[in-house]
Amino acid sequence: MQDKIIIKGAKKHNLKNVDLEIPRDKLVVLTGLSGSGKSSLAFDTIYAEGQRRYVESLSSYARMFLGQMKKPEVDSIDGLSPAISIDQKTTSKNPRSTVGTVTEIYDYFRLLYARIGVPHCPKCGREIAQQTVDQIADSVLSMDEGTKIQVLAPMIRGKKGEHKGVFESARKSGFVRVRVDGILYDLSEEIKLEKNKKHSVEIVVDRLVIKEGIRSRLSDSLETASKMADGLVLINVLDGEDILYSQNYACPDHGISINELSPRMFLGQMKKPEVDSIDGLSRRMSEVYGSRRIYARRSQADHPRRYQNHLAGGDQGQRLGDGRQYRRADVYGRSEREIRL
Repeated sequence: MQDKIIIKGAKKHNLKNVDLEIPRDKLVVLTGLSGSGKSSLAFDTIYAEGQRRYVESLSSYARMFLGQMKKPEVDSIDGLSPAISIDQKTTSKNPRSTVGTVTEIYDYFRLLYARIGVPHCPKCGREIAQQTVDQIADSVLSMDEGTKIQVLAPMIRGKKGEHKGVFESARKSGFVRVRVDGILYDLSEEIKLEKNKKHSVEIVVDRLVIKEGIRSRLSDSLETASKMADGLVLINVLDGEDILYSQNYACPDHGISINELSPRMFLGQMKKPEVDSIDGLSRRMSEVYGSRRIYARRSQADHPRRYQNHLAGGDQGQRLGDGRQYRRADVYGRSEREIRL
């Protein structure tokens, strides 16, 4: 593909047989006096020819509905691809409109991101993936035959305390062994932990050797461990590593969870939690004076002196013209209350 668009003999409107080369993959700005032919070159020549070529590439059936497009007044244009044009006139009253939303390309991007996107934990960068019991079982059974494993339910992960309730609950449920800070204990013995130190506690649900015919037992053990540990399963390979699996759409290390990716998640207008103040295009804006914050309608944002006078001790019963109510909140956390200015 050429690295530039070559235009020869452009004659539309005020263009007098113009020859021009425009680099591709660059931000190019056309400037000049009014009537010098900027729009004639951009819209009536380059865009018109790109659109005409795109329509001609469609099937004859599709062209029946689009109609015939005239060739612009130009001798030749090389290196041109199908083009998108945004008219100079205001196409939308929404101040948040962009090239992507006006052309509806943004909708296709949202669909693309939802289908091929791979979420990662913002803290550790680990890929966040949801796995079923069957998928976990397939992964475990792919280990070498004869590998000895333990199926563990990670009940406590790096938390302070003695965790006596966890041990007692495991005993009542019929479990025999527990791993605490990497050391195996029998639940029949007394396990004392230092209260002010962080500990990890995993209940040993099953001990297996990888071989044929254990899939059913492995699946049952995985399901039991997952229910006990809120969707987490830890596979300990004896004399080897620990492998952590999760049935949740969440980071198993930090617990950060997300919903399954969908096009709606990439909407710029998604509802967000309330914040202390919102500026810019919001319907309310805030102005801070000292330790106090006033929430005012956008139409009254040009009256900061009246708000300031009120905070300095003005009459709380005074109204501003139409008698609208405004809301004031103390920055330091006291509850919000409505007042009339």
